[in-house]
Parts: sequence; C-alpha cells; structure tokens
Amino acid sequence: MLDRVLGRAELKDRIAELEDELDSREQQLEAEQRRRADAASDRQEAEERVNRLEDRIAELEGEVERLRDGQAGADRAFAAEETLRDGRFRAVLDRLESVETDPEGAFTAYVPDGHDLSEPVREAFGDRAALVGRAAPCLAVTDDAALVDACLSVPNPPESFATWSDAFEFDRSWFEPTGSFTFALVRSDLFAMGEYDGRERVAFQGFDSELKSQHSKGGYSQARFERLRDEQIENHVERCQVAIEDADTDRLYVVGERTVLDEFEDLADTVSSVSASGDPEPALESAFREFWQVQLRAL
Repeated sequence: MLDRVLGRAELKDRIAELEDELDSREQQLEAEQRRRADAASDRQEAEERVNRLEDRIAELEGEVERLRDGQAGADRAFAAEETLRDGRFRAVLDRLESVETDPEGAFTAYVPDGHDLSEPVREAFGDRAALVGRAAPCLAVTDDAALVDACLSVPNPPESFATWSDAFEFDRSWFEPTGSFTFALVRSDLFAMGEYDGRERVAFQGFDSELKSQHSKGGYSQARFERLRDEQIENHVERCQVAIEDADTDRLYVVGERTVLDEFEDLADTVSSVSASGDPEPALESAFREFWQVQLRAL
C-alpha cells in the first residue's frame, strides 16, 4: 500500500524490467564474444592450412603452365624418387663423381625455375625436359647415352648454368655443410641459431616468445586481439634479426616459417621453409636435418 502511494511499485517494476534487459544484453555480449573467439581460432587454423597448401598450389600452378604451353611429356612420371641422407646421400654423390665420358659427353645444369627451361636443358633432355621442370629448382644431369638421367634438389644452390663436359660438374658444398657458417631457425614464436663447423655445432642460442594464440572471451575486440598478436610477432622478428646480425661467420642460412622468412632475405645467403617446431634446441636439430636432406628424382 505504502509503495503504491509513494510510487515505489512502478519504480520497482521498472527496475525489474531493466534488470531483465541487462541480463539479456549480457547474454548477447557473451554469445558475441564466444563467436569472435571461435572466429579467431578458425582464422589461425586457416592460416596454418594456407601455409601447408602453398607448396602444393605452386606445384599445381606449374603443371597448369606446362600444359598450357603444350610441353611434351607432361604426363610422364619419374622413374623413381628418394630422399637421400647420410651414407646413402654420400654414396650417390660418389657415384655421380665417378662417371667419366668422352669430351662433351656429360651434361650438368642447375635449373632454378621449372617454368622457364633454357634451350640447352630442353635439347639435352628432349621429351624428359618436362620432368626436369617439375623437379626444379634442381641440379639436372644426363649423358649422351642417356644412361644417367636424374634431378637432385640443392640445399645451397649455385647460380644457374648449363654445360657439357667429360664428367658431371658440381660441388659437394652445394649439397652438404662444409666450413664455418651460421644456421638459424625462425618461426613467429620461436628462434634458434647455431654456429657450425661442417656438421658439428660449436655454439647455440635460442628463445621463444609468448604469442597470444586464442582470443579471450572478454576484455577487448577481435580487431584489438589481432593487432596485439601482430605486434607480438613483429617484436619477436626484430629480436631474431638483432640476434642474427650479431652472427660472425661468412655464410648464413635462415630457415623456418614461410610467413616470416621474407624479413630475412636481405640478411641471409639462403632462406628456405621447413616444418620444424617445438623447443628451440631440438627444433634447430630437426630443421638442420630437413634442410640438408636431398631429393633424388630419376627420369
């Protein structure tokens, strides 16, 4: 009775309505925050899928280009494919070094781009030139009797060349670690670097950086989350660049995540994407093995 006289009943009803509306708005806000968090996770997964598919897309684009140009032998398959490591790798190089022919009987070429084969390569391999294009970038070897026909990936590639001689022309330093050099692994949240004398590591340093990997369910927007994450990656890359610039060897190889490697092209002699991840030291060891393995494709 007193509440009605003083008008409190209406106020209480209005407060109840506002509280109900507030609850509804809070539920909508929580739902929107969950949706944005899920969207952030989906975006990160999509980025990882993009990285994995880039190499495959490049291969398919090469196939389309070769078919469009009507290259002969595009439907041929490699006679054999093998990943060479350690003793098997050295045995294959020894075998290639042992081949001797008449003058101008052995052909060697480094082919950096399969979309633009030089005329000497086309003439030397004939209808197998399309396979060389598919294997590129590679070292391609053949002889005038077609007894040896193969392509090898080259971890430390030379400048493009093509030559006939009485033996295959290549340097082992293109394929295996020699002398003093620095080898660095860079990912968006990890850095590892070693100084090497051949295959022996003589120094190591590494660190990982905290990288926001999931959008919080409250506190700030999706746009701010992405901005903070990009800033974390940028700061991490700058730390990596400073560490690499302090390296004191003649040669520098930088490998790692494709999305950050562009930042190191001006610093490194060679950059290459690898899949190694995990703690810095074991990740560096894994990246080193992956980088120096050689793909052999017999034509």
